[in-house]
Amino acid sequence: MNLTVIRKDGTIYDLSNLGIKTLDFIVSSPEYRTQYEEIDGADGVIDLGTTIGARILTGKFQFTAHDLLDYPLLRNEIFRIFSSKESFYLIDERESGKRWEVKCNTVFKPEQILHYGFFDLDFICGKGYAESIGTTLDPLTFDSELWQTGQGLTLDETMYTHSTSTFQIYNAADGVTIDPRTIPLTIAFQGASTNLKIKNVTNGDEWAYTGTSNIGDEIKLDGIRSTKNGLTIFRNTNHKIITLAPGYNDFQLTGTSGSFTISFAFRFYTL
Repeated sequence: MNLTVIRKDGTIYDLSNLGIKTLDFIVSSPEYRTQYEEIDGADGVIDLGTTIGARILTGKFQFTAHDLLDYPLLRNEIFRIFSSKESFYLIDERESGKRWEVKCNTVFKPEQILHYGFFDLDFICGKGYAESIGTTLDPLTFDSELWQTGQGLTLDETMYTHSTSTFQIYNAADGVTIDPRTIPLTIAFQGASTNLKIKNVTNGDEWAYTGTSNIGDEIKLDGIRSTKNGLTIFRNTNHKIITLAPGYNDFQLTGTSGSFTISFAFRFYTL
């Protein structure tokens, strides 16, 4: 068993190569939080919906220094690796296609026995989900070493770049709606159009632009931002967003002129 730590600046720490052995890595179940409302004079309660809280992940580690003098140096390096002023990613080699964005959730005090050290460390994943390492615009093949079994992917049939006015986008997440207000989603349209509309027929979301684009122009929906060739066009839209329901989403475009491409870039989120 081994964990890899990836910092936001791209620095990668393979713990086993640093003399840090992962004895166990425990992932807690999701914490479901349901809100209820009571009505006077009525039996039972009204279900106002359920959300998932933060997840706790626990790592149990042993590290081995070269000698007693080297012990505090390696211990201090471990403190730097798990520094939590900013979040970082954990990858469990047993599930190499997904990562957890975490911060340390506890103070840890390594127990020293000669030149060996032992410590347990709790991490908190604020999102409550693991995310795929690959995005939908990466090669959707196992040869790319970005994906794994158990991610719900249908690699042979799934496409995320299209050039027709009707198509499907598959969201393989475990019951997670891809909402660009909280989860990264980029939709990019390249080509000519007049009064372009992008509609998710499955959930009814529709984004509309009262303007034009030419061949070579790029209209991009990046999170809640709408741009054309990098300049905002938000005031010329209907101020709506596109979300992706779990599973297949049927799309319809109107206002296109001639050939075009449209792509959807996001990650998958799993329990």
